Amino acid sequence: MFVQQFFVKGLAHSSYLLGGTDTCAIVDPQRDVDVYLQAAEDMGMTITHILETHLHADFISGHLDLADATGATIYAPRAGNCQFDHVAVAEGDSFSLGDLTLRVLDTPGHTPEHISYVVVDNARGPEPCALFCGDTLFVGDVGRPDLFPGQAVELATKLYSSLHDKLLQLPDFCEVYPAHGAGSLCGRAMGAKRTSTIGYERRYNAALQIADREAFVASLTTNMPAAPDHFSRCSAINAAGPARAGELPALEPLRPQQFRERSQREGALVLDIRGYESFGGMHIPGAYHIDAGGNFSTFAGWILPPDSEILLVANSETQAAEAAVMLRRVGLDRVTGVLHGGMFAWARAGLPLGHVGQVSAHELQQMTAAGEELVLVDVRAPSEYEKYHIEGAVNIPAPDLRTRYTELDPGARTIVICSTGHRSSMAASLLKQRGFTDVVNAAGGMTGYTAAGFAPECPVCVVPHGPRFLGRQVA
Repeated sequence: MFVQQFFVKGLAHSSYLLGGTDTCAIVDPQRDVDVYLQAAEDMGMTITHILETHLHADFISGHLDLADATGATIYAPRAGNCQFDHVAVAEGDSFSLGDLTLRVLDTPGHTPEHISYVVVDNARGPEPCALFCGDTLFVGDVGRPDLFPGQAVELATKLYSSLHDKLLQLPDFCEVYPAHGAGSLCGRAMGAKRTSTIGYERRYNAALQIADREAFVASLTTNMPAAPDHFSRCSAINAAGPARAGELPALEPLRPQQFRERSQREGALVLDIRGYESFGGMHIPGAYHIDAGGNFSTFAGWILPPDSEILLVANSETQAAEAAVMLRRVGLDRVTGVLHGGMFAWARAGLPLGHVGQVSAHELQQMTAAGEELVLVDVRAPSEYEKYHIEGAVNIPAPDLRTRYTELDPGARTIVICSTGHRSSMAASLLKQRGFTDVVNAAGGMTGYTAAGFAPECPVCVVPHGPRFLGRQVA
C-alpha cells in the first residue's frame, strides 16, 4: 500500500493517492486535478478509482474532471443521490484495488450522507490498516454537525455513533487520513498534524474524551465558529456535478479603460488581491480587497456574491491566474478579467483612486492612550477577541460587516484591526463600499501590537491551531 497526501493551504484540504501495485485511487480530489495525473505518472500507476467520502461543503471537488482525464470510476455515497455517473456505495459494500480491499462504512454526522473507507492491505495482513474518514474524524477534533439548518442535534447524535460504534472499533494501529487539517472551518480546532492513528485519537482527541452522548451533542451544537457563505452551496454543486475546468472562462487581460467599462456592468465586481499595504496606497474605488497572502479562498467564498463576474487587480498576471484557480475551488467560476499593467497603468490613465490609511502599533497605542476620537473595530472571530483585545474595541467579525456596518457611524474615524492586517484590510474595503469615508487599517494587527510590547501574548495568535477544543489551552 502506498499513500501520498496533497494539501491545499487556506482551505486546509487533504486529498490522497492510495496506490496498490500498478493502480491507484484518488480520495476526495481537489478541483485542479493535474497534481494527481502527475503523481500517478511519477509512480507508474493508473488512476482507476475516484473516492468521495461526502458532498464537500467547503470546496468544489474535482471528481468529474479527473474522471474525464483518466476514465476512472467515481465512487460516492448512496445517500448523496448524486446526479452524475458513479457507483453509489453504502455500508456493507466493498471493492478491490490490487492487493487492497476497501470496505465502506456509513459515518453520518458531519453531513447526512457521509461515508468512510476502511483499507485492508491483504499483502501484509487481514486487519484494517488505514481509514479515509473524510470529515468525520480529524486530528484532535471531529467534524462539525451544524452546517444543515435544523439538523444539528440529529447529526451530532449520529456523529457520536459513527465515531464510538464504528471508527473507534478499528485497531489502534489503523492509520487515520482525514480530509482536512488545521485551519479548516469544517471542525472547531483541528491539530496541525495532518495524519494520526485510531489509538492516538482515542487517547488524546479531546472530543472523543466526552463519553456521555448528550454532553457530546451539547458540545458540538453550541459556540461553534461561523460557517462561510459558500458552505451552504458547495454541497449541492458537488452533488449535481461541477462545471468542467475546460468550460470555464479564460482570464482576459484588460487595459484600464476596458477594465473600467467591464467593471461597470451589472453583476460585475472588482477584487484586489495585492498586499494590504499596496491596496491601502491606491486601489480602484469600490473594490473588494482579499489579500492573496491570507486565507484567500475561504474569505472569497465567504464574502463575494457567487454569481458575479469577477475582475482581478493583481501584482502580475501570473498571480491573477493562481487566484483564479483558488476562486474556482470555492465555486466562484466567473473570473473573467485582470487589469493589464496593474494599478500603475490605472493611475497613469488618469482614472479615480481610493485609499486606506495605515497605522502602526505605536501610532495606534498613542491614539488610544491620548483618548483620540475614533472607533476601533476588532474584526477577528469572537474566540480571538475574547482572549485579548484593546480596551474599547468593538468586535464585529470581518464578514459580518456586510450587514452589521449599520451598528457603526460612517462619519466617524474608524480603525479596523485583526491579527495581522489581512482581514482588517478586507473589512476596510467592505466599509468603504458602504460609504465610510475615514477608514484606517491597523498594519500588523494584534500580532504587531503584541510584538511592540503593548499587549500580552495571545495564545490563539501564537499557536492558531493548538488544541483548544472546549477551551483547552496549550500548556
